[in-house]
Amino acid sequence: MFGDVKFVCFGGSPKRMEKFAQFMVGQLNEKIPAGMTLSDISHGSDRYVLYKVGPVLSVSMLYHADCKDVKFFRLGTSGGLGLEPGTVVITDAAATLGMILQHPAFLDRDLCEQLQEIGTKNQQYETVIGKTMCTYDFYEGQARLDGAFCDFTEEDKMAFLKRIHDRGVLNIEMESLCFAAMAHRAAVKSAIICCTIVDRLKSDQITASHETLEEWQERPQKIVAKFIRKQLGIE
Repeated sequence: MFGDVKFVCFGGSPKRMEKFAQFMVGQLNEKIPAGMTLSDISHGSDRYVLYKVGPVLSVSMLYHADCKDVKFFRLGTSGGLGLEPGTVVITDAAATLGMILQHPAFLDRDLCEQLQEIGTKNQQYETVIGKTMCTYDFYEGQARLDGAFCDFTEEDKMAFLKRIHDRGVLNIEMESLCFAAMAHRAAVKSAIICCTIVDRLKSDQITASHETLEEWQERPQKIVAKFIRKQLGIE
C-alpha cells in the first residue's frame, strides 16, 4: 500500500495534517475512489494521524514498505529570533541549548536550498536557512517569562536569546532535534520548514490574529507542495 511513497510530511497537529492531505489532493489532482473519503489510515491508534495522497504520506512506518529515495519533511510553526513574524525558516542543523548533540542533527543542504529557492520566489514573505534550537517544553525551556513558573529574569532571558541568536539560531521549537538526528542517522534526505509566529527578541506573546496565523502556517505547506509538484513533473 505504501510502496510508491516518495514524500513523507510530518506535523505536530492532527488537524493541520488532515488539511495538508486535503490540500495535496488538489495539488496533485489525485482522485479519491468513488464511495471512499480521504480518511485517517491509523484511526484508533490514539497517537497520530496518517493520510496518503498518491506518493505523499503524512507520517511514518516506511521500512517494511520497501520505499526507495524517500524525502522527509517536518512542517510547523516556531518562535523566531530577530525575524519578522511570518518568515519561513528552513533548518540546516538542530541544536539544544545552542549545542549540537552527540548524534549529528544536520539536514540535507541541497534539499534546503531547493526549498529556499521556491520560497524566495514568493515576495510576500522571507524564506531563510539557519539553525533551530530544539527545547523540551514551551515555557522555561524556551526562556519564556509567561509560564506558570519562572526562575530567571528578563535580563537573563534576553542575554540567553541574544547569545544563541549570535551563534546562528533563527528559531525555537520542540521537535527538530529528534527528527533531524534520526533522519541523518538513517541517511534519509529531510528538511524542517517552520513559519515563525513571534519574534522572541521582542515579545513572548503571540499577537497575530487567528486568520493571520492560519495563513502563516500554510506557507511551509505551500513550499513543500510546489517542491513535490516539481519533482513529479506537474509544473
